[in-house]
Amino acid sequence: MTDPNGPKDTPAQPAQAAEPVVSKPYIMPDDPEVGSTEALAKEAAESRDKMLRTLAEMENLRKRTAREVADARTYGIAGFARDVLDIADNLQRALDAVPADARAAAEPGLKALIEGVELTERSMLNALEKNGVKKFDPIGEKFDPNFQQAMYEVPDSSVAAGTVVQVVQAGFTLGERVLRPALVAVSKGGAKANSSTNDSASSD
Repeated sequence: MTDPNGPKDTPAQPAQAAEPVVSKPYIMPDDPEVGSTEALAKEAAESRDKMLRTLAEMENLRKRTAREVADARTYGIAGFARDVLDIADNLQRALDAVPADARAAAEPGLKALIEGVELTERSMLNALEKNGVKKFDPIGEKFDPNFQQAMYEVPDSSVAAGTVVQVVQAGFTLGERVLRPALVAVSKGGAKANSSTNDSASSD
C-alpha cells in the first residue's frame, strides 16, 4: 500500500518550473521605450509654448475686438454726419447770401429770421461736436494735402508760397480721421517759408 504521506509523483512540476517568473525583462524608467526625462521635459516645454501662444492669440483677439468696437462707436456715424454737413452748408450759404449792409438795415422780421438760421447752424455744429465731429478752418496755415484740397492758386507775394489764403468750404474731422477736407485757395509767387531766414543768415 502506498503511503499517502510519501513522496508524490509530480510529473507536471518540471513544466511549471520552466515558466519564467518575469514575463518581460525589467525596463528602466528612463528607457526610450517608455519615455525618458528629456522627452518628458521636451513635451512639457512644447505644451507650455502652445499654451502661451494660445493666450497671446486670445489677448490679441480681445484687443482687436475692443478696438473694432471703439472704432464702430466713433466712426459708425460717418455717413450720417456727412449728410448733416450738407444741411449745415446750406444754412451757411443762406447766411452768406444776405449782405452785411442789408442785414444791418433789415426789418425786425428779417433780422429774426437771420438770427434763427444762425442759431440753428450753431446748434447743429454743437451737436456734431458732441459726437466727435469737429470743424477746422486752416486759413493762414501751410497747405496740408492730408486735411485740405486746393481749389486754385492766388498770386500773393505778401505770404509764403503754399499758404492757405482763402477757405472756400470748412473742413471737418471725425475722431482722428478727416471726415471732409477743407476746400482752400493757396498762395503762389511769394517767398518760401524759410527763405527770409536763409537771406538773413547769408547777409551775416
